[in-house]
Amino acid sequence: MNRVLVDSSAVLALLDRMDEHHVEARAVDAVLAATKAEPFQTQFLRAETHALLLARMGPAVARTWLETGFPSVHYAEPSDEIEGIRIVLRHRDKGYSLCDTISFAVMERLHVRTALAFDDHFRQWGRIRVIPDTQPRGGVRRPRRG
Repeated sequence: MNRVLVDSSAVLALLDRMDEHHVEARAVDAVLAATKAEPFQTQFLRAETHALLLARMGPAVARTWLETGFPSVHYAEPSDEIEGIRIVLRHRDKGYSLCDTISFAVMERLHVRTALAFDDHFRQWGRIRVIPDTQPRGGVRRPRRG
């Protein structure tokens, strides 16, 4: 099974037509569907995605997204959380969130090598393939002001 971790930044880009990465996200989503890839999140990414959608697109969109069940959830184990904390503490030069580092640990445990993300931390981690691979390097995607 070809699993792909889906970051909250990718879900926002898929749903928000005004997002700067919307067209890219839709194109990648179509390719993943055609290749029968299994998109997933951890329970922590699901909570982060809900909070992001709530803040950026409102409660109706956030609730509707939860009702879709997309993507499926692979639950982080306590050992993944411990490893996530270790990664944060070990990489003091990075601004990794605990949510991201737990995702890295889950990906390692499940042997997942691909993430759909517009958050540059996944690229900085360097141990996985990040799609789309056309995003310029240079920092974390900043929220729109509005």
